[in-house]
This record gives sequence, structure tokens and C-alpha cells, in this order.
Amino acid sequence: MRVITTTDELQAFSADLAQRPFAAVDTEFMRERTYWPILCLIQAAADGVEAIIDPLADGLDLAPFLDVMTDRNVVKVFHAARQDLEIFYQLIKDVPAPLFDSQIAAMACGFGDQIGYEPLMRGLLGASIDKGSRFTDWARRPLTDAQLNYALSDVTHLRDAYPMMQDKLKTQTRTHWVEAEMGALYDPDLYHVKPENAWKRLKLKGVRPKELGAVVKLAEWRENEAQTKDVPRSRILKDEAIFELARLQPKTAKDLSRARSLSSGFERSSAGSAILSAIQEGAAAARDDLPTIARSERQKPPGEVVELLKVLLKRQCEAFDVAPKLIASSADLEEIALNDGAEVPALAGWRREVFGEAAIRLKRGELALKLKNGAVELIET
Repeated sequence: MRVITTTDELQAFSADLAQRPFAAVDTEFMRERTYWPILCLIQAAADGVEAIIDPLADGLDLAPFLDVMTDRNVVKVFHAARQDLEIFYQLIKDVPAPLFDSQIAAMACGFGDQIGYEPLMRGLLGASIDKGSRFTDWARRPLTDAQLNYALSDVTHLRDAYPMMQDKLKTQTRTHWVEAEMGALYDPDLYHVKPENAWKRLKLKGVRPKELGAVVKLAEWRENEAQTKDVPRSRILKDEAIFELARLQPKTAKDLSRARSLSSGFERSSAGSAILSAIQEGAAAARDDLPTIARSERQKPPGEVVELLKVLLKRQCEAFDVAPKLIASSADLEEIALNDGAEVPALAGWRREVFGEAAIRLKRGELALKLKNGAVELIET
């Protein structure tokens, strides 16, 4: 097994990868006690070459490998790429490209919603993966052979599966489906939260207009603190504390001491003073400078129509061998039940061909569902 611990070794390995059309990539990291993920391993494999890179090795410069991550001639293949991409975004301040996410592709190939790596590889390759090392301390050295073997298998199987998935997508003429989904992964906002946008991570349902400014400013303060101190957000302030403080609107340390979500004595800390300032700033914010809270004032969707659409969605997804989650969510179905022109993905592009057009015709009475021999069929009316 090739474990790279020097920059010269990494330079040679990266040069090999750069000559291949694609490279399967995975990472192992720790972030239980930090805000930013601690990169512990990088695994990469391409045709005829594979290795584990140890980012914690003394003096190792990751620059040669990071050049591959931005090489437009090499497709980077991940499974459930979101967290891996966050790590590389922090390193290169850009999203690796071009990308292929096998979990997204699997949904278009009929493997169900968000299938895990092991069942996907078992389904495609008949591979059996020992997951015994999955929840180990990847920052501790030395790593065991079992850990290294497990880590490397995350990319060697993926390397073998990628051409198979590509062929399947081409055969089914669904490559453009997956490319459309991959586009969302290039959004930098997925990988770095700007403190002023931290409120977007919170569920604002039930927040009153007079509380909104405090919620926004408290979330901003917490995000700044978490990033600066490199600790999880919850170590700074829990979500429920933000909402409680926004309701209470404390103006003094004594007021702050009455908050049940804060520990005793918190009001006397520097954080306590900062919280009071954030609440005051939020209360003084102009309404036009604050986000608009979506109110649940829309018409309630007709339950019978939603249920029919669910049956249709299941039927169409089985017919086209595609995961329902890739087509429409429950909220999307409710929007379609209310409005033939709803602005939801299911009524645009390839999703409309698979499901959306049939959904509209079902609503109009132009199509009907028929049960025949235990299977749902579509019939013209």
C-alpha cells in the first residue's frame, strides 16, 4: 500500500493522476470539537494508480495534489461529495472541478434515495467492504493496516464503479440529468457560511417580526465566534438559546441572567456583553434590512390531490427506475396540487418529462390511475 508522507512523493503521484481522465477521491477528517474540519487523510485512485496521502505528515505540502483538484482535464469522482468538497474549498478557495458524485448518479440509475457507499458498491461490483474502521480516530498516528485498507477501499471501488455508472447513464440517456444536479455542488455558499448569512441555517417558523433582528444578529455573532475560535456553533450558543434571547430581549446583565438556556454566571462574561450588544443592534435594525420570513398563509393543498400525486410519483419513478427524491419532495407535490404553474423543479426540464407533465394531466382529468394485477397503470380519459 502506498502511503505518501513527503512532498516529492506527492508530486510524482499527482503527476500520474494528472495524466488520467478521472480520479476517485475521498477524505477522512475530524470535526467533533472544531468548527473547521481537520483533514486527516486523502485517498485517491485512478486507472493503474492509487495511494493514501497523509496531510498530517511533517513538512508535506499538498499543493501538487490541490493542482489536480482544479485541473479541468481530470474529473474528480466522489461519493456524497458535500463534506469532502467543503474541505477542499477551504484549502483552495474554490470548488474542485469538474465533478461527479456517485450518490447523485445512483439516484438517476435507480439505486434509490441517497444510497450509501457500501450498498452501492455491493450492487454495482458485488464488493464487500469491512466498515469496522469507519468510526475511528483518524488523527491518531500510527494508523493501523485495517484503517488504511478501509480508507483506500473508499476510492478503489469507486474508481472501478465510475465507468460502469457512466455507461449506464449514457445507455439510459440520463447523463444530462446528473450534470444538471452536479451544478448545485459548485455553489461556494455550500462550503462557507458568511456570518451575516448565518440566520439562514435556523428554522424561523414562529419567529415574530419584533424578534427577527435579534435572531439575525445573534446568529451572526455566534458564527463569527465559532469561526474565530474554531469550535462548534453549539459550544458558543445553542439554537434554542438564540430564540429564547430573541423573545426575552434582555437589556441588562440582570435580565440576561433570567435566560434558562444560559449557564449561571454567563451574564457576567464578555460573551454576555456581546450578546446584549447584538440584541440591541438587532432591535435597532431597519425592517427593510432584515430578511422576510415566509408565512404559512398559502391555501392548504387538497389532501386527495396530494395523495394521488404521491401515487403517480411512485409509479413514474418505478417505471423510469429513478429515485423519487431526485424528482420531487412532499412540499413540491403540495405546490403542484395548488398550482399547475408552480415554480418547482418537477415541472421543468427532464423532471417534467418523467413526472411533471403527467402530474398536470392527472390534475386536469386527462389521465387516470388504474390498478391492474396489483400494479398502477396510467390511462387516457
